[in-house]
Amino acid sequence: MEVKEFINTSLIKMNLESSKKNEVIKELINIVADNDLITDSEEVYKKALDREAKGTTGVGKGVAIPHVKSSAVKKPTVAFGRSKDGIDYGSMDEKPTYLFFLIVVPEESHDQHLKLLAQLSRKLVHDDFRESLMEAKSPEDILDILENN
Repeated sequence: MEVKEFINTSLIKMNLESSKKNEVIKELINIVADNDLITDSEEVYKKALDREAKGTTGVGKGVAIPHVKSSAVKKPTVAFGRSKDGIDYGSMDEKPTYLFFLIVVPEESHDQHLKLLAQLSRKLVHDDFRESLMEAKSPEDILDILENN
């Protein structure tokens, strides 16, 4: 199971418009909804906020990986968004967040989201990987980086 199996160019937003944590989560969920991969955006948003209430998914080093398990999700999906200016996401290191990966999985998918989370986390600890994502010029570049690192 690879991250690239769950993302495509239509799930990538190179320049997020949001400037607040909850707005970013909603913006990413809307991308997934626009791709007809969830049945109820509000339900997924509520679950995402419930998850954030248990502890931030801002893992530090400019990265956040909000994740949701919900019956409103049709199939496991990863959406990516980037903020050039960075936003205050309440991350563990208290620094701005630039790179966002939203993972949504169906309720009955067991630990699939945890496997995706672990895989992304292993890549994202590397400075050069994060820098490549920041410097990417297109959704295709993002996919190449995810696939080849």
